[in-house]
Amino acid sequence: MSTTAAARETPPPTYLLDLPTDLLVRVLPCCDSPLDIARVAAVSLLFHASLAVEGIRLWAQERGFELPALPEGEGCAVRWLCYSALLREANPTLRAAAGRRHSVFIDGEGRLSLCGNAPTLNPGLLGHGEGVARLNTPSRLPSTLGGERAVSVSAVAFHSLALTAGGSVWSWGFGGFGQLGHGHEQIQMQPKKIEAFAGQHVVAVSAGGRHSLALAADGAVWSWGGGANGRLGHGDQQSQLLPKKIEALAGQRVVAVSAGFSHSIAVTADGAVWSWGNGANGQLGHGDQQEQQLPKEIAAFAGRRVVAVSAGAYHSLAITAEGAVWSWGYGLFGRLGHGDQQNQLLPKKIEAFAGRRDVAVSGGGSHNIARTADGATFAWGKGEDGCLGHGEDLSNQLLPKKIEAWAPGQ
Repeated sequence: MSTTAAARETPPPTYLLDLPTDLLVRVLPCCDSPLDIARVAAVSLLFHASLAVEGIRLWAQERGFELPALPEGEGCAVRWLCYSALLREANPTLRAAAGRRHSVFIDGEGRLSLCGNAPTLNPGLLGHGEGVARLNTPSRLPSTLGGERAVSVSAVAFHSLALTAGGSVWSWGFGGFGQLGHGHEQIQMQPKKIEAFAGQHVVAVSAGGRHSLALAADGAVWSWGGGANGRLGHGDQQSQLLPKKIEALAGQRVVAVSAGFSHSIAVTADGAVWSWGNGANGQLGHGDQQEQQLPKEIAAFAGRRVVAVSAGAYHSLAITAEGAVWSWGYGLFGRLGHGDQQNQLLPKKIEAFAGRRDVAVSGGGSHNIARTADGATFAWGKGEDGCLGHGEDLSNQLLPKKIEAWAPGQ
């Protein structure tokens, strides 16, 4: 057979353009994040916007959640879906929250249950109304949050916040600093809806020591409560009895917020970290101990993408895209995880996690907990009260230590 004849019988090569669209879409979820899918679409004539939209939705579905429809007035579907996916990643569903004296739980039907001990000065802590000051086992609330399902909760020493599937926010407990957001400083004996958010769809909440934060679906951050140290981010120290939008973050698409005792942290869609409030122990991460009354970007994270943050009482934690954990602020009891008790004025990577990929972290008053991609849980910091979960070992842990009693799947 001649070379020419053989060439005619050889099937032509298959080009990428010849592949079915549904197969091309399946290639895209292999990217690490929706942002990577968007970048592929931006530089490729093949992976155009419509493929990117389907790819991002498939990426989300394979991780167990659906992304919302394009809102009216939003002109770029890829941009909106990327932002929605980042919101979902940065604000995982918190079905339980621990305060100093109480705990809040969400059951499978979106109803709230609480247990704990309400002090005399804060009889509304448990949310069950008059006469209920102690519950040794989780007890379901008599109120139903207006018939809406709770999807996330946040609790601290004095008050609690609950977020519903419909985007409304409910609060209860001590209101002495205005942190309940109802326009007064009264104790709230049962969960009450924050009416100031009417017309807003809130996607995340965080309760601080004397203040509260909320993140709306449009990326705006709202704060209210005690204003000392500038923790509300409004450029002053005034308390706010009603939620007030932080105008200094206008133009930023914030994807996560976290409130500490006297400082606050936010992460934007580009992975930048902003902090404000009390900086006395270096917890703001700006290399000094100055107070910041307006949000200020943490320059130490330039060139890195932060995907999660948590504000402890006087320290802060962050996880970067590669799964590394960083800490800064007050180092007493080893809460920063660096093997010592020194304060850190700038974010510092916790080298004890080298070789592991962390997916979640939570900062407490004097200790922290982190979960790695393989399902292991680590705790470090003050161990006196047994809060580290290391059994009979109540010593302080200067380095992260695996909780052996908590195995993957438990």
